[in-house]
Parts: sequence; C-alpha cells; structure tokens
Amino acid sequence: MKPNTQESSTVLPPAARWALASLSLSTLMPSLDTSIANAGLPALAQALNASFQQAQWIVLAYLLAITTLIVSVGRLGDLLGRRRLLLAGIVLFSAASLLCGMAPTLGLLIAARAAQGLGAAIMLALTVAMLGEAVPRGKAGSAMGLLGTMSAIGTTLGPSLGGLLIDGLGWRAIFLVNVPLGMINFALARRYLPADCQADKAERVGFDHLGTLWLALTLAAYALAMTMGRGYFGALNIGLLLAAVGGAILFIWVESRAASPLVRLAMFRVPALSASLTMSALVSTVIMSTLVVGPFYLSRALELGTAWVGLVLSAGPLVSACSGVPAGRLVDRFGTQRMSLAGLAGMAGGTLLLSMLPTSLGVAGYIGPIMITTASYALFQAANNTAIMASAGAGPRGVVSGMLSLSRNLGLITGAAAMGAVFAAASASDGGGMASAQAVASGMRTTFAVAAGLIAAALVIATASQALARRRLAARGG
Repeated sequence: MKPNTQESSTVLPPAARWALASLSLSTLMPSLDTSIANAGLPALAQALNASFQQAQWIVLAYLLAITTLIVSVGRLGDLLGRRRLLLAGIVLFSAASLLCGMAPTLGLLIAARAAQGLGAAIMLALTVAMLGEAVPRGKAGSAMGLLGTMSAIGTTLGPSLGGLLIDGLGWRAIFLVNVPLGMINFALARRYLPADCQADKAERVGFDHLGTLWLALTLAAYALAMTMGRGYFGALNIGLLLAAVGGAILFIWVESRAASPLVRLAMFRVPALSASLTMSALVSTVIMSTLVVGPFYLSRALELGTAWVGLVLSAGPLVSACSGVPAGRLVDRFGTQRMSLAGLAGMAGGTLLLSMLPTSLGVAGYIGPIMITTASYALFQAANNTAIMASAGAGPRGVVSGMLSLSRNLGLITGAAAMGAVFAAASASDGGGMASAQAVASGMRTTFAVAAGLIAAALVIATASQALARRRLAARGG
C-alpha cells in the first residue's frame, strides 16, 4: 500500500478522536484483565480456598472464551451490525466484571470470567474492524499503532495495578475496576461510533451454527492441549491435539458445504491475507518466548532478585507501549509493505543478538536486544494489521478482524508451550536437578536461535507475498 501524504496530514475531527478513544478503551480493558488476573492468582486461591490448579481456571476460562469465540463474534458483527454488537460486548464485559467482583465461590467466579471472556472477544474482534469506519484512511496506521499501545499498556499495567488493588482493597477490586471504565466506554461508543450500515437482505443470509460449533470445539481442544499440564506434554495433551487436528479437518469440510459459512475458505486463496495471518502467528510465538524464557534467564543465569527481575521484564512491554503511535505514523508515511519488512528485520536482529550475547554482558546484554525486538514488533504489528484491514472488504471485515486476533492468540498459546519446551530441553541439567546458570544461558541462546529462525521464515513469507502481489499488479497493468 502506498502512503497517502495528503490524507496523512489531516487532523482528526473531534468526533473521530472520541470514537478512537472508545476503541482504545475497548482494547485496553480486555488486555488489562488478562494480566491483572494473573497477578491476583495467589490471593484468589487463598481467599477461595482453592488449589493452584483450580485457580488457574480463572485465567483459562477467560482465555478460552476469547480464543474459541473471537472469529464467530466477528462474523456476528458483520451480520447484525458492528456498533450494535460492540455496545452489547461492552455491557456484557462490564456486567460480568461486576459478577466476578461479587462471586462468593470459585465456580461462580470461573463462570463469570467465561462471560467476561465473551465480552472481551466481542470488543477485541470489533475494535479493529470498526477502525476503518471511525478514522480517515490516511490515519489508519497511526490509529492502529495507538490500539497496539493500549494493548501493551494493559498488559504492562495489569500486574502492578493488580498488586496495588489487592493490597489496598482486596481481590474483588481487580474486577470491579472495570465497571466505571465500562460505563465511560459505553457512553463514548454510543455517542461517537459511526452508525451501522443497513445490509442488504442478500448479505444477511444467516449464521453458520454448525461451523461455529466445530471451530469453537477445535480451538478449545488446541488451547487446552497447549496450556494443560504446566509444561508436561502427556497423553491427555496428545489426545487433545489429535482432536484439534480432526476438528480442523471437519471444520474445513463443513465450511466447504455451508450456504453461509462462518469463514469463506476462498479468503485463504488470497496470498496477502494468508501470509499476513501466518506472519502474525509466527511473530506472536516469538514474543511469547521473551515472557517465558526471560524470568528464568534473569533470575538463574544473571542471579537477579525478584524485584530486579520484574523491573527488567517491564522494559520490553514499556518499549512496545511507547513505540505504538510512532510506529503507526511511520506506516502512514512509508506504507505497510516496507514497514512490515523493517519490523521483521528488526525482530530478526534482536532475537539473533539474544541468541549470541554471552552472560558476561549482564543485564545490558539482555535489555538492549529486547528493546530492539519489542520496538520492531510494534512496527510490524501496526503495518501488518493496517494492511490486513485495508485489504478486507466492508462485508467480512468483522470476521477478518476476528481471524487476525485469533492468529495472535494462537501464536501466544503456541509460544508458551512450544518455546517453553525448547527452553526446558536445551537447559536441562545433567544431574536431573535445577539447571545451572550456564545451562540456563545455553537454553536461552538455543530458544532465541529458534525464534530467529521463525522470524526469518516470516521474512521469507513477507518477501514472497509482496513479490507475488507486484507480479499480479504488473500482469493486470499489462
């Protein structure tokens, strides 16, 4: 996509600014609630007299609801109206947050978290889909960068805010904080988001219930296979993974015969879309490896205390949060194709440095490459997301946005399991006890060498996709 300098120089009108504020809140709230609940798990387990494995379902129920339903709610937005469904999602998320804060038992809390995850899925799927309707085309990159910043801020702020709220007001406050935010967001969305266009009856032919069911079951099986067992991949995990493979095959079969499919398989014949979704999953897998490997490397190889580990780990999300808006402006100025390649090249360099730098460089040898990696990630995300949504037609924009969020979630889930397994295998100690500092450092180098290989694969995909697009454009011109 070529940058439009005339449109990029325009200033957002007040209504568009307030609409963007609402979409930003719709990104911040679900991101905040993922990390804020993680920080509160020990307090929740103690307060509800639950084991750690039982308390984990407070997080899993939320993540599973988002992962399994995000494509379906994107499709519903296309059929029923994105603004209408987004308003319903904000109300559901806020009401479920209130129920979480009032839940007397673990079971009711988990059920309320699942409902909260449904609201979060609606918000995450439709914010990106509505961005093109809420802001001028020339500002799409900057707006996409802002949403990336809000996501990073939510993830970064969650643990510290959760700790403060639990210490001062108790564990229920980490959920109740969403209620006033939801009220503000609902008021902004209702007042400033553009009204839904009236779709033709031919376009509103129905909802694919069977495809939705199969996709939800398939994604649930895959997510559980990757998250259950706390690092041990046993018979249950293998069974769930095989079920996910079988479910994917059945889903493709169902969609190929559906009159109004949830996901039109012909969409994946568009090389640019398939390439962008694949790159999003690969990049998210790599980003998750920094969160999995980082704490072990800092505490065991560099022997930092808990407070210092937390401080150093915050460097990456902080850089990502600060880079989002500048990255979006670069996309508006130089175009999505060049900035996608630049972001991937920066990530390749950062992960390669992490795989080569010895422990003798200390904390600086970790922070420097992490800052390069996360800043480049923000640039790639702004460019890739903008390109995907610009290429999506007005009709399926909701389902495309849902698939984009799904590709990111699947990458994060896969990264936590697969990259964690690579690190565990590479840093295993010969004596069977806790890995030595040298073994942990070796495991980190191996993990990020694999990560650099994944980014190199994404670079190959991006280059091939852009070359194919240029050939097709030249053929049409000829």
